[in-house]
This record gives sequence, structure tokens and C-alpha cells, in this order.
Amino acid sequence: MKKLLITLVILAFCGNFSHAQSDLRTMFQNNEAIIYSINLRTFNANDIDGNEIIDFSNGETSGTFLNAIERLDELKDLGINTLHFLPITPVGKIKALGSAGSLYAMSDFTTLNPQLIDTTSELSAKEQAKKLIDECHKRNIKVIVDLPSCGAYDLFINRPDLFVINEKDSSAFVPADWTDVRLFNVPNNSKLLKSDIFMLHKFFIHNMLELGFDGLRADVATIKPYKFWSELISYTREKAPNFLFLAEASESWTKPASERAYFTDYKQLMSAGFDGYYGNYFELKDWKTFDKLQNSVISQQKQLKKYKEKKSLIGSFATHDVVSPILTGGENFSKMIIWLNATLPLNPYYVDGFLQADDYIYEYSNKKANETYTDDEYYYTHKGQLDIFNFSRKPGSENTSLIEEQKQAIKIRNLFNEQITKGEFIPLKSKNKEIFAYQRTYKDKSIVLIFNRNLINSNEIDIKLKKINKKTIVNFEKEPTGASLIKSRLTGKLKPAEIILITLQEQI
Repeated sequence: MKKLLITLVILAFCGNFSHAQSDLRTMFQNNEAIIYSINLRTFNANDIDGNEIIDFSNGETSGTFLNAIERLDELKDLGINTLHFLPITPVGKIKALGSAGSLYAMSDFTTLNPQLIDTTSELSAKEQAKKLIDECHKRNIKVIVDLPSCGAYDLFINRPDLFVINEKDSSAFVPADWTDVRLFNVPNNSKLLKSDIFMLHKFFIHNMLELGFDGLRADVATIKPYKFWSELISYTREKAPNFLFLAEASESWTKPASERAYFTDYKQLMSAGFDGYYGNYFELKDWKTFDKLQNSVISQQKQLKKYKEKKSLIGSFATHDVVSPILTGGENFSKMIIWLNATLPLNPYYVDGFLQADDYIYEYSNKKANETYTDDEYYYTHKGQLDIFNFSRKPGSENTSLIEEQKQAIKIRNLFNEQITKGEFIPLKSKNKEIFAYQRTYKDKSIVLIFNRNLINSNEIDIKLKKINKKTIVNFEKEPTGASLIKSRLTGKLKPAEIILITLQEQI
């Protein structure tokens, strides 16, 4: 069976994908990708009785490739132009977490997750996935697929040769505290290109190109060596030159994620061919003073200029691995994230449910499951994070304030696209370190974002705007409640978490 699989893999590589052209990579390099991350298993789930879990025996339905199509226009209306699918590979059922199994416990490289298939449709699994991707493309929405970093215990049983083995007892090595997966054994020598693990990754790429994906997000990219990524990316680019490679990596991560794992830092990953990474914006919840944000933006922009090819990063303020900002800072903190995503030199990134003000607190968490499709009898969740372990409800809440804020932010982003995607990042000085303020300027236009990072107390403000004169047309897109602009100086007081947005245009 193993020889047959590898033979099929080799035959598959003969495919020609010269037609697989997309502009996603260029969009990303130019900070024009507005990315929305979804768990297809929950994205359009139908929880009829409102108990937050999908009860199939009661006629409820989970998310599928086909019913996801129903929500594409909704995302288009929010300004989303790129979808990131969390893993769509089959999930493990042995030594699993949750009643459905973690999306990142991959049990097979070569097929699609049967949990995402509409069994009432006559279309095959691949046809259903391709139909969703085609419908995205019809709406000018690009699609990124997630590549898990480790394998499920089920895959280890079938292919132990693919994994790092504990010499003491011949068991598979468990990385970090990820108890439902095992660490892949990736050669970092002359055997790499002929190894089965590398061939299977190439087969995965082949399948994703065949389905029409525009890019890939590499889960915990740091745990595979430079040569692995360099060769895999080169192979892919020969078939699809504008295929995006996004690395889950950050300047904040400086050590291996696990014992026995490689550590390839974000700089090496960019050199290997990745187009972008995560930055360290998930630390915003801990940044109480503007210098933290300012220094991050400046150092990142300086680093990105060192590469021959253009690179960028995503606004990783809230991902499926981060506790909901609604819990860590509330609604106003979440609005700050929306405006930072919209105006900083990066590609905005949102996880499903964030714009709908979801706190991701599930009442069934850690309770015994009514139905389970794994060997885990309990509903396992990460508190305050998007559920990737069970057949749970569609993410969201009845609060629509963030959606309205997003629509305003996207409108401004579109009107000042050049300033945001090409403009200089200019920090604005303030004696009060809790006042976050910067200006984005390009040619004769500028956009200025100012906010009080203190979520509880008001703060004095005294800031001088740049490149403003008597001929400058000044518009307050978000009016201050207690501050005024005289000439080029903005003074007064900002309420807790208050945001000011100003646009400037020189008269010709």
C-alpha cells in the first residue's frame, strides 16, 4: 500500500498548473489582502435549538463546503477579499481532543475531511470543495488553505516511519502539550527530497492547486527546516508563480515549539520563500504604551526591506489561537483592533466571529458529550477561543456594532488606499504614553489615527499633526468629544478607549 501511494504521488506531480494564476501573492505583498479566517465545520452551522452544539440526530447541520457558499456575499459586504480555510484535511479519532477531533490533528495528506461533505449532494468531495472555491473566485475572493504542522495518532498507526520516535519505548513523540498529534520526522539532509514525508507534502500541494486555492498558510512553520520550505515553495512556484505562502511565525517566537523539533525563525522562513508572517500584534493586549506598537511597526518595516522580493505580514491581533478581544478588552478594544487592521502597513486579518463580537464561551465545554465521533467523550474547548474540536454553533452574537465599525473602516481604507498600502508610517509624539497616534502619508493625502489606549480612564491629549498647512482640507471621520484642532495641534481630552480619525488633503 505504501509503495502504491508513493507511485500515485509521483504520477500526480506530472500535472501542469500553468493555468493556475492568481494575483493573491501580489495583493499580499502590497498590503491589499483583507483576510477572514474560517472553520468550515462551524462557519454556516445550523443550531436549531440554541444549545450551541450540533445535534445531527435532531436534524441540525454543521458547516460544509456547499452551505458555506450562502455566506460569501455577507463577507463580500464586509470588504473581505481573501478567505483563510482552517485545515480541511481528515482529522484523527484516536487519542483525540473533542467530540469531532481537532482540525490540526491531520490523519491523511491525500483526501478531504469527510465532515465537510454534504452527503445529500451528488457532487464528489473534490467537486464540492472546488465549487466553493469557484464561487469565491466569482466574487473576487481569493482562498488560502491551512497546512497542519503535525500528524494525528491515527496517521502514526498507519505510517510510523513518518514520525519522530522515542527511542526508549518506540512511541511517537508528542510535541509540546499538543496531546492529539505527533511530530513529523523531516530529514534535513540529502535524503529530504526523496523522503516520503516530503513527497506527501508535495502531493498535498498538488491537490490544493488542482482545487484552485490561491495560497497556503503553514501552521507552526518554525518546526520544519529551511531546506524543507525552500524546496517545497520552489516546487510550488514552478507550477503557480503567484501562489501565496504565509508562515505562522513571529519575531516573538525565539525557541523551538517543542523538544526534538527544528526552529526556523521568521527571518529564515522569509528567506526560504515565504511571503509573510504573523508579526507580534497578538501582544497588543499587553501593550499599554504607544512605544510598543511604534517600535514593532518600525522594526518590521525595516526588516521587510532587507529581502529581494516584497514581503509583508498580517494583522494578527485576533486569531483562532488568541482569546477573544471581547473578553480581554471589551467592545471598544475590539474597535481599536479594527482600525489598527485597517490603517497599519499590513494585511488586515480577522477570525470568524470576531466582527460579530463572539466571546467563544461555550456552555458545553468540558461536559460529557451526547454524541462523539472520536474516542473522547467530552466536549473539549479552549476558553475564549474559536472552537476547533467539536461540531459547534456558527460563530457570532447579536451585537452588530463591530460589523458597522468594520464597514466604516473598509470605506476609509478604500478611499485612502494608496496612503494605507504605500504611505509612510509616521509616529506622532505625545507626552502621554497611553495615547496611540500615527499618520499615514502618501503624495498629497494623509490619514491620522489617534486613540486612548486606557480602557477605563480619560487622558489628556496634545499632538501636532504632520504635513498640514493653511491649504490643507481637514476632515474628522471620527469626531473627538473633548478635543479640538487649532492649526496643526490637537489638544484636549479623550474619553476611555476613544478613537479619533482624521483625513488630510492638500488643495492643488
